[in-house]
Amino acid sequence: MVERLKKSIRDIPDFPKKGILFKDITTLCQDPVSFQRTVDLLGHRYINQKIDLVVGIEARGFVIGAALAYKLGTGVVLVRKPGKLPHKTHKATYTLEYGEDSLEIHQDAIKKGQRVLVADDLLATGGTANAVVELLEKLGADIVEFSFIVELEELKGREKLAPHKVFSLLQY
Repeated sequence: MVERLKKSIRDIPDFPKKGILFKDITTLCQDPVSFQRTVDLLGHRYINQKIDLVVGIEARGFVIGAALAYKLGTGVVLVRKPGKLPHKTHKATYTLEYGEDSLEIHQDAIKKGQRVLVADDLLATGGTANAVVELLEKLGADIVEFSFIVELEELKGREKLAPHKVFSLLQY
């Protein structure tokens, strides 16, 4: 089944800039069997871990985060690009393999001590996820694990997230 999931992900060379091989999960999401299997495999991992909230990282992390929250019977919290959340926010800036960006979270999105699962489509250098760590620590969240569909192992993003637990369904 893992090989089927890998085959359902499309490679886009030179996106968003020359030299980057983009792993496009939109094709996985379009295929009902692959999408359901992905959510089931990830959700099964966390079913008995007493997760309070799933945190979805903009933008593809919203899709997997919302599906996991539904599967686990939890709420979902959105971490967004600056200026997209309507209430008071905390902000963290990070570097990507192809630039710099920022993320924000509502200041009242998570109560201190709540157990959160962070979901996103892909782990590359870990810059985005590390910015989420900064935001969640400001709120006092208990990060149970980071959950990704895809991990690009050669970019060593997992190391940047230490000591937090990281799980990826598919590795390249």
